[in-house]
Amino acid sequence: MTTYPFYQVDAFTHKPLGGNPCAILLETDGMDEATMLAIAKEMNLSETSFVSASEKADFRVRYFTPAEEIPLAGHPTIATTYALVQAGRIDLTGKLTKISLEMQVGPIDVEIIAQEGKVEKIVMTQMKPQFLGTHDAEKVMPVFDLTPDDVLDGTPIQTVSTGTPQLMIAVRDHDVLRHINMDHAAYAALRKEGDFFSPHLFCLGGATEVGHTFARHFGTPPDTMEDPFTGSATGGMAAYLWHHGLIESPTFVAEQGHWMGRPGQAMVEVVGPQEDIEAVKVGGATAGILKGELYLD
Repeated sequence: MTTYPFYQVDAFTHKPLGGNPCAILLETDGMDEATMLAIAKEMNLSETSFVSASEKADFRVRYFTPAEEIPLAGHPTIATTYALVQAGRIDLTGKLTKISLEMQVGPIDVEIIAQEGKVEKIVMTQMKPQFLGTHDAEKVMPVFDLTPDDVLDGTPIQTVSTGTPQLMIAVRDHDVLRHINMDHAAYAALRKEGDFFSPHLFCLGGATEVGHTFARHFGTPPDTMEDPFTGSATGGMAAYLWHHGLIESPTFVAEQGHWMGRPGQAMVEVVGPQEDIEAVKVGGATAGILKGELYLD
């Protein structure tokens, strides 16, 4: 019988059962993609992380939704790094420890901020953003039972990638976000002909006084219907907001998941000028809730 060390960690939250949960399997060298996908379906979370050795970075990580592998993901990176610390695979070097994780898109830098030997925050540096195709609001918005008038004035619906391409839809206010009702068949058709992995709808103004933005992120079965907190899309959203002049400061607090009962919060920093963004940093707290072994015959 083959066993794998296993953790489950809630990312972008200080408290257990908040933010976005991720399952992390260590020592998965040699595990094939079919097995990884089957385990991700078994876990039935937004993503499951598989850690193995790397010749290019400190560790190699692969992220699977219940439907497919994705090239980069935010909350699994935060959660996986925390699990590696808890498993004794990363030794903290004081207040700041730097590591790298090899993903499909290449190595990603990760910073671990600690106090008195305990992790306080984990920050990932996402890729230089790519501003991809723009999309017709009259075609996109009815998919979510919304109208073109619900789009924030003067903003394009655009695919942005900081490692994983996400469809950025800036809406007028929280009330628009509350009234989303996605037509899954229409969305499947839109995604099939589109250039994005999933849609990220957001507005200015947080769910709390601390936040500067609030978002909802959607999928279709077998993936989760709505993601509690989406780190990769938060990076793309930050690049979009800064590039299009919608925020005054390149550093802000992003919030997501509050209406799902899983409040999440990320500290975000856009690096570089609006016309030539170099990278986006997305970080947050973590809470481990499960530790054990996964058994496979």
